[in-house]
Amino acid sequence: MLTCYDCATARLMEQAEIDSLLVGDTYAEVCLGHSTTLPATMDHMVTLAAAVRRGSPTAYLVGDMPYLSYQVCPEEAIRNGGKFMADAGCDCVKIEVDRRLVKTVEAMSAATLPVMAHLGLKPQSIQTTGGYRVQGKRAGDALGIVEDAKMMEDAGAIALLLEAVPVEVAATIAESTELPVIGICSGPHCDGQVLVMHDMLGYGGGHPPRSVKQYAQVHDTFVDAFRAYAKDVATEAFPSVENSIAMDPAELAEFQRALESRHG
Repeated sequence: MLTCYDCATARLMEQAEIDSLLVGDTYAEVCLGHSTTLPATMDHMVTLAAAVRRGSPTAYLVGDMPYLSYQVCPEEAIRNGGKFMADAGCDCVKIEVDRRLVKTVEAMSAATLPVMAHLGLKPQSIQTTGGYRVQGKRAGDALGIVEDAKMMEDAGAIALLLEAVPVEVAATIAESTELPVIGICSGPHCDGQVLVMHDMLGYGGGHPPRSVKQYAQVHDTFVDAFRAYAKDVATEAFPSVENSIAMDPAELAEFQRALESRHG
């Protein structure tokens, strides 16, 4: 699984036969420049998900429900989740959960909304959890995550996503559930893995999290290309004759006669 936010990139991922695409609220950070995911809105996310679906018609498409689109009440969660399914063509929706949202997952599942339950580090909750920190390092906290995962399965979730939990916790959950488990910064024992596209491509510069393996470094490639373009324009090396459109000689002659007549 990779994050994806636009149609053109989705086409590339479709060609690469990526199994699943996550239209993540990380869009607010990597594309809009915010410091958290909180500014992502339903309009943003549904529009992006629809674009990704057009670019990748066969991948399993996961719509990430943004902050306060599902926490207020189950009815609102169903209504907003339905927009991802009906308007954008998603295969499921992802929400950040713990045991306090069991009733919401139950209600969404009963309303035929497939839910991927996101456990561990929950970026939408960083203001109350103390920031981007590994979750479940202490025994009691680890047990709580394992229990929450079971509650989500019993509530009708169709998949789990574990973010930034110790490898032992992820392994315990993966071994104890029939649900597919996707990991991010949670070790190799999950059934699948997800990365933020910008991190794994080095797109945007900076240093990626420790959990990320960079498969390309496009930052320097992009900067070099932009710099070369600016230089060519400044020195009039671009556009050249090959990059320009010339009139048909007969049309050009008529055009010139018309100009001469006008200025007569």
